[in-house]
Formats: sequence, C-alpha cells, structure tokens
Amino acid sequence: MDSAAVTARSTRGATESATVTAAATTVTAASATVTAAAAGTWKLGDLEVNRVGFGTLRLTGNGMSGNSDGAPIDREVAVGILRSAVERGVNHIDTASFYFSPLRSANELINRALAPYTDDLVIATKVGPWRDPSGAWLGMAGPGQLRGQVEENLRQLGRDHLDVVNLRVNGIVSVAEHFGALAELREAGLVRHLGLSCVTPEQLAEAQAIAPVVCVQNPYGLEQRLADTNGLMDSCRRQEIAFVPFFAISGRRREAPADDTHDDGLRAVARAHAATPAQVRLAWTLHRGPNVLAIPGTSDPGHLAQNIAAGALRLSRDDLDRLEAQG
Repeated sequence: MDSAAVTARSTRGATESATVTAAATTVTAASATVTAAAAGTWKLGDLEVNRVGFGTLRLTGNGMSGNSDGAPIDREVAVGILRSAVERGVNHIDTASFYFSPLRSANELINRALAPYTDDLVIATKVGPWRDPSGAWLGMAGPGQLRGQVEENLRQLGRDHLDVVNLRVNGIVSVAEHFGALAELREAGLVRHLGLSCVTPEQLAEAQAIAPVVCVQNPYGLEQRLADTNGLMDSCRRQEIAFVPFFAISGRRREAPADDTHDDGLRAVARAHAATPAQVRLAWTLHRGPNVLAIPGTSDPGHLAQNIAAGALRLSRDDLDRLEAQG
C-alpha cells in the first residue's frame, strides 16, 4: 500500500474515532437529566424500586470468573459513582460479600458511600458461593453455612437486616435445603425478602413451595435468552416475580468489558434514538415486561448516566422485531 493510501486510511480512521467519541459525549450530555424513575417501578415484596438499578461488581476490579481483574478504580471515584447513582434515583443496589478484590469490597464501598441508608434504598445481596480471603473460589456453601454468609453481609453493610437475599445456585440440583435455611433466617428477622439467582423453572417452583420468592436473577440479554426458551421468564411474569437480568449489556462476555462489535440492526436502532448500543440493549430487556428490572454496573461515571437514561428509551414494535431478529 502506498503512503498516500496509508495516510488516507489513517485520516479516515481518526475521523471515525472522533465521530464516535463526539456521539458518545452527546449521548452522555443528553442523559444527564434523566433519572431512574423514567423506567417506572416494580415491587420486591413490599419494597418498591425504580426499574433501573445498579450492580456493584465492576467497582471492585475483580470478576466472578476472574476475567475483569484489572486494577480497581480510585476508591473516591467508586464512592462518587454510588452516590451519584442514588442522587439520580437509583434505589435498588445489587451486591454480594463475594464481590471483592485485594483492594476493594463492594459491600464496604456501599457502606462508605451510602450509610446511613435512606428508608427507600433497597440493597439486594447474594449468598451461596464461597471465596477464601485470597479470592479463590471454594464452591457452594452448605445450608448450615448460609447464616455465616448472611451475617458477613450484615457486618460489611452495617445493617441489622438485609432487604433481599438471593440464593445464588452453584452446581446443586435441589435448592430445598439451602432455601429452607434462608427461610429460617427470614423468620428470624435477619432477612426481609428472598430471591434466587442462576436457577431453572423447576428450582423456582421448588423454592416457592418453601417461602415466597420476590425476584430471580439470571443471565439474560439479546444473545442469551434461555429464560425465554425454558419458560422461566413467563413463569416470573405470571407470578409477578421480578426478573432481574445480569450481563444484559456484555452478554456472553460476562464480567469482561461490553463487546463493541454490535450488529448492524442494533446500531441502526441506536442511531434512530440518538442512543448507544448499550442503552438499546438495556431498553430491550426493560421492554420484556413490567416486572423486568435492570442492574447494569459500571466504573465509568459517564456510562452510569447513559445506563440510567436507557430507562427512558421507548422502542417501537419495529425496533423490537429488528433487534430480536438479529439477537
């Protein structure tokens, strides 16, 4: 390739990069005044929350599978993001005591940023998987060990009870013993409401026979719709159980940064709404039903504003058909 062609390609690439950067800046600016209330509300038991919440995993610099192990952001920036989320109307925070790295603990960041907690703030945590202090995974806790995990969440968050505790199912088939142990903690007043994470419709039904389930957290998004094909989404909708998708933006990349290789249909819908592809992905999940809640996480203040603003996007039937055809 001659030097003129190289120069032309370089110039074109720089122009495209500048256009993308300018567009992202415009979207962030347009998102600045939108609050989490724009998406509407749903109830976790008797606790009403805005349908766009915040997941705290990305604040810690350490992912569930070890593939987001970059250095965590500055502590004060993380604290600022949490406070900004609440100021923008987020009142549903997702966390777990096993969200930690050598330098950061999600629960302790929440405590530092948001305590003393307001009455309308709902903090949902998870129990089940174990990690040792070095971060190594130890498998699934036994039913008798769940009280210790609940108490660790209480200690780190500085609370006398937990609003919502999700049993994160990790390699077990029957949830009866584990969920029964959590139901006893609910009766004892340590837990207000119970949920499930990474479950099948059969496990949901098994748990429901023991105690009320207020939410189900499963991976779900345009490229991963198992909850549609196995009937879990419909089951939650019929029973008015909140369905809380995670990895809705990053999809099968899980804790890794969101994939920027969006298909043409998604990009076209985003352009039509002056939105980012990530915002359209979140909006698509929210359009799946009034009981669907979003908990996108980020370590970028600009992305926080964009994620919250996704709750204000109203996709047309044509938009939804185009997205689902290419998902």
